[in-house]
Amino acid sequence: MAESNPLPLVLLAEQFAKLPGIGMKTAQRLAYYVMTMSKADAKAFSDSILNAHSTIHYCKVCQNFTDSDVCLICENAKRDSSTICVVEGPKDVSAFERTNEYKGLYHVLHGLISPMDGITPEKIRIKELLARIHNSNVEEVIMATNPTVEGEATAMYISKLLKPLGIKVTRLAFGLPMGGILEYADEITLFKALENRNEI
Repeated sequence: MAESNPLPLVLLAEQFAKLPGIGMKTAQRLAYYVMTMSKADAKAFSDSILNAHSTIHYCKVCQNFTDSDVCLICENAKRDSSTICVVEGPKDVSAFERTNEYKGLYHVLHGLISPMDGITPEKIRIKELLARIHNSNVEEVIMATNPTVEGEATAMYISKLLKPLGIKVTRLAFGLPMGGILEYADEITLFKALENRNEI
């Protein structure tokens, strides 16, 4: 920002610029917009961020975001508990739920194996997945990680852990493009990928 801008405005823009997909120009526009908000609206905005941070945590079953001990999906007795769809992050759960087709449960890894970035299997929620499977009636695990090098490596690693347990492990069919991101896929592409999944 220009040197003539007050330091608090510059710092606010820098915070917005840390968000994914927000460049410095957009961050500056957002900072200027915040300054046009009433004090009450600005407080409500900041309070909602702090409230989300203090009340949202991981579901003790699937590791998705929730504000209670167990998320609404895990709590729902109508869901098919014999199938678990393994995804990288909570936003991927939302993407699948928009299809209104998948009726099983989820497991959120909160990352993918990436040795180059120092992310080893111990740093994501694989042990929680294995603990779930040992204590349940799971018959199929759908690996729904993104079709990237890291996504494939994670899917293969988990598959090798599950095969000796007699669990059917499937992979989403590649109606999704290689290098694509699940949250940007439309509902029909996701549904077709889910429908045409293959065993790995």
